[in-house]
Amino acid sequence: MNRHSARSIAIDDIPVIDIGALADPSRESLELIGAQMREAAERIGFFYVSGHGVPLELIGEVDATARRFFASPLERKLTIEPVDRHRGYLKMGEAKMYDKAQPDLKESFIWGIDIDDNDADYRGGNRMIGPNRWPDWMPEMQPLLNRYLDEAHACARRMLRALAVSLGAAEDRFIRRFDKPISRGSLVHYPPQPADMGDRQYGVAPHTDYGVITLLHQDPVGGLQVATRRGEWVTATPIPGTLVINSGDLMGRWSNDVFRSNPHRVINSSGRERLSIAVFVDPDFDTPIVPVTAPGVEARYPEVSCGDYILGRFDKSFEYRKRAG
Repeated sequence: MNRHSARSIAIDDIPVIDIGALADPSRESLELIGAQMREAAERIGFFYVSGHGVPLELIGEVDATARRFFASPLERKLTIEPVDRHRGYLKMGEAKMYDKAQPDLKESFIWGIDIDDNDADYRGGNRMIGPNRWPDWMPEMQPLLNRYLDEAHACARRMLRALAVSLGAAEDRFIRRFDKPISRGSLVHYPPQPADMGDRQYGVAPHTDYGVITLLHQDPVGGLQVATRRGEWVTATPIPGTLVINSGDLMGRWSNDVFRSNPHRVINSSGRERLSIAVFVDPDFDTPIVPVTAPGVEARYPEVSCGDYILGRFDKSFEYRKRAG
């Protein structure tokens, strides 16, 4: 069997959860929606959300702007490659999910909260925040992507409250330190993947995300595949109006392995270009990640700093960091 094969999604694999009630939640809605998200996060680590509150018009604007950016000449895009922070344009071949994988067949633009050179935390050595590297030939990107990141953070905080309640923790357990979150937004462009590249080439090789939770908009082309506990791959078919949500490795630690950080991959065999908009949500750099445990259950992991953990994963995955080192 081709290693790229996957069956179509079934609702039993990746459910669609309406989180609209979290915009102004009662305790009942926190518990009900939290329980639904927990079931999916425990079982497969992925779910779709409707009623997420991120304006669909905004998503459309970001998608259209991203396509214009990636259509820019390569020499222009290379002027905003990352230097010492994970910000800017990553060309094809810069990302590799594990040591023996082929470099991913994608290019990306990465941004975070917008700060300047005078920011005290940046000047004090916080290695996960820093000035963004905006393209000067597309001034519309800065306000648009800043607005998108704000909306994604608002959505994420609503979900994180419900997820905390589902664990029996205080509802603010995961969002107490969100003054300068080290979240990253990523516009990702996947060219069509020719069949003659073989089944070892991926748009993104099988991997787990590093951080707390990921919010993903995928265009109608599709290509995202998720591993099930049965060891098979299912295609996470794009569903209009929804976002795909998944737990990352740091959330696995924080939840004491209740929430799964599940392998997934991208294969663009459509013959068309594919675009996705991802936001990898994490709190402030120095947030202590201490596992939430049920009474009588021991923590499986020692305390770790959010930022130090993410940086350690970055150093293994991105070529520019190896050159900078």
